[in-house]
Amino acid sequence: MNNRVIFTGGPGSGKTSVIEYLRQMGYASAPEVGRKVIQAQVELQGTALPWLDKTAFRDEMVLEEIDNYENFGGNEITFYDRSIIDSYGYSKLEHIPISDLLLAKCGELTYCRNVFIFPPWEEIYENDAERKQDFSEAMATYHEMVSAYIKFGYHLIEVPKVSVKERAEFIVSKMSETASR
Repeated sequence: MNNRVIFTGGPGSGKTSVIEYLRQMGYASAPEVGRKVIQAQVELQGTALPWLDKTAFRDEMVLEEIDNYENFGGNEITFYDRSIIDSYGYSKLEHIPISDLLLAKCGELTYCRNVFIFPPWEEIYENDAERKQDFSEAMATYHEMVSAYIKFGYHLIEVPKVSVKERAEFIVSKMSETASR
């Protein structure tokens, strides 16, 4: 089994909260690149931001996803708050041409074939300094992620809308089922 486990879905659906809970349980994780790029660009007064230059933002996310893949994971289970496939889905969502590098890396960087997808959940959705999309955009993002992961042959496991602890337990349980097959 590939130990690089992806969490995907629309923004504000609870992925990061569950990863943080799993980290407290002792699991390894890779950082979410979208926020990292936004924070770095704001600090540098750069323009690779989703509200200024979507293509440059996507290209920076691709580089960060490659870096995440190279620097996190391996032998131990590592949870990824999105992956290179999300950059492909973002490109489709925003009608950005798919770069050769992105397409190649979507095939080269391999993750666990079972991907945990977090559905839109309006009751927990919040905007903040980095998340400016409205809930309808979050729903559209979710649908693009479903399409992107299916295109690249991943199996999606929907995470139920329950507490963070229950979501983490669901994920660990599903991973145990997969490992025992």
